[in-house]
Amino acid sequence: MLRIDYVYGLIGAFLLFTAWRNLRDRQYPRAAFWLLLGVLFAGGDFVLAQQKIGHALPAQFAGCMVIALALLAPFLRRQSHPETVSASARLASALRLGHQLFVPALLIPLVTLLIALFGEHLFIGGSALFAKPQMTLTGLALACMVALFAAAHVARASLHVGLAEGRRLLDAIGWAALLPLLLAALGEVFTQSGVGTAIAALSGAILPEGNAFMCLLVFALGMVLFTVIMGNAFAAFPVMMAGIGLPLLIQRYGANPAILGSMGMLCGYCGTLLTPMAADYNLVPAALLELRNPYGVIRAQAWSAVGIFIVTFVTMWLLVFH
Repeated sequence: MLRIDYVYGLIGAFLLFTAWRNLRDRQYPRAAFWLLLGVLFAGGDFVLAQQKIGHALPAQFAGCMVIALALLAPFLRRQSHPETVSASARLASALRLGHQLFVPALLIPLVTLLIALFGEHLFIGGSALFAKPQMTLTGLALACMVALFAAAHVARASLHVGLAEGRRLLDAIGWAALLPLLLAALGEVFTQSGVGTAIAALSGAILPEGNAFMCLLVFALGMVLFTVIMGNAFAAFPVMMAGIGLPLLIQRYGANPAILGSMGMLCGYCGTLLTPMAADYNLVPAALLELRNPYGVIRAQAWSAVGIFIVTFVTMWLLVFH
């Protein structure tokens, strides 16, 4: 049975491979950074298992490794690796392959969707092929493996070339590759610490009674603001929904939950366009394209975010209470 544990192990193995290659290139801070992260991914379940049987491997051990990652992050200077193939050879290969280049990339969403829809019906020897919890994430990892083999076949290259290019991409992204994980954890911390409850109490005290428009505006702007802080609309959503969406808009003013949730998320995505905390969307492309201004992507899409927010809020106001 394929479980999410295997995915973490696979990611850990790739991170350890990246650390080893950087060690060979005498990039010691990079090697140490990816080594620690690889150990965390590959050994997390082992630490939990040791705790359950009473062995002295406390969770603080992982916490110390996370602190070490933070200390190493400033030393990850952007440094391009030497090109394995010349620019002219890349252009010639792209012209030769044409639209076949899109096949590996399109396989990732296709295989993931098929597993999400039909994975629970796949069995081998009477046992389910995929563990039902987090089946979609397991399917995504399998889809990436399928895409790697497909890319090697289409480009007529070895798998080692794909791994080397993956390592080069990971080094180009650097510490920003961790931001989605950290921001997801931040959202959980906010939720567990009762931020939503505090927002509900504050909103109830400040917002005028019976003014659904102002309540909706605060909800929409709050989605933008918390997304800017957290870098992820999915992390902002439970906080704002627990604080304003459910107790005020839905229960007090009768807002449609489906419309409020979907269009509220879209308001949050406007915040994604405006924040460097959403590194995978805004900082990573700037690094990969080697832009002079690391915030050039944000500057280019800021007015689009404002326009989308205005249209989304007006549409939500017209629909959510009907």
